[in-house]
Amino acid sequence: MVLIDEYDKPILDNITDSARAIAMREALKNLYSVLKDSDAHLKFVFLTGVSKFSKVSLFSGLNHLQDITLDARYSAICGYTDEDVDTVFAPELPGLDREEIRRWYNGYNWLGQGVYNPFDMLLLFDRRAFRPYWFETGTPTFLVKLLTERQFFTPDLGQVLAEEKLLSSFDVNDMATEALLFQTGYLTVDSVWHIPGRTELTLKYPNLEVQGSLNESLLGQLCGSRTTTGRQVGQLYRLLAATDLEGLRCLFHAFYATIPHDWYRKNELAGFEGYYASIFYSYFASLGLDIRLEDTTNHGRIDMAVLFNGTVWLFEFKVVELVPEGKALAQLQARGYAEKYRARGEPIRLIGVEFSRTTRNIVAFEVATEGETSA
Repeated sequence: MVLIDEYDKPILDNITDSARAIAMREALKNLYSVLKDSDAHLKFVFLTGVSKFSKVSLFSGLNHLQDITLDARYSAICGYTDEDVDTVFAPELPGLDREEIRRWYNGYNWLGQGVYNPFDMLLLFDRRAFRPYWFETGTPTFLVKLLTERQFFTPDLGQVLAEEKLLSSFDVNDMATEALLFQTGYLTVDSVWHIPGRTELTLKYPNLEVQGSLNESLLGQLCGSRTTTGRQVGQLYRLLAATDLEGLRCLFHAFYATIPHDWYRKNELAGFEGYYASIFYSYFASLGLDIRLEDTTNHGRIDMAVLFNGTVWLFEFKVVELVPEGKALAQLQARGYAEKYRARGEPIRLIGVEFSRTTRNIVAFEVATEGETSA
């Protein structure tokens, strides 16, 4: 019997240095080939790791491996189920909000029973405070840099469509964004769709910890400063809670005004049309708010809806050359996007935001309110 944990660690530790990572891969290939030569003496071999590297590149000699990552029979093997939490850990639950535990740490799914992150859960029970414990063990610098270099539209992170075969493997020189996000635990399975000869999966954030922490890290890369964005995230929450519209307008302008000019000079991201909306979205997502993207109505799709503190916030984004055109708010009103939310009986804020490619900032922030009663 052979048990190997973190079989891929030497490669992942050097993933930013392609030549060294390839050298590590070749060395591991030689190591694992010994298993093939010892086949007659082995009854069981079990390997675990963060990523699934191509069998051809790493396990060319081992042709009997079975990948159980997306096998529903083993879906709960690496985490705690709801039943585990409510029974085994029942003595630890008093004093903790059960629904918050679920929002923060549950949600991982591999085509079977969903599970909680065990690392987070054990630290939560010990420290009695909700924190991104798993994320704090190591900021995914390589992943964040890769997402920005590939100009990944961050609002899409909440709903990524990928073919099952794409998620099954990657190699040092062939790392699909979807596969990397899935295999490193930043996205998990939301739904599956089978069609003849093909299986497609919709991926999502597993929970609040990942959504908030990953987007806050992305903001630091998108804006060139983690210190500034960290302060602004907290300010955004306070202004939303107070429904301070003028304060929000000033803060949204500050989102872009605080980006160093030298950062623009060294990066091509500002030329990417989704750049401005990506920053806007990631600020909200880093707070773990209830965000609906491309929310469908019978009149079209709302760019972003945020449900928070008894208020519905509907946003429409437009990119203009220099001067505001008033089209963002006009579209929200003309298409009656608020109709979908009127039954909630809550105030609805329609906000049209226009970004200028020339000034690299917001040039229009127009607001209309529905359903608010005067005191």
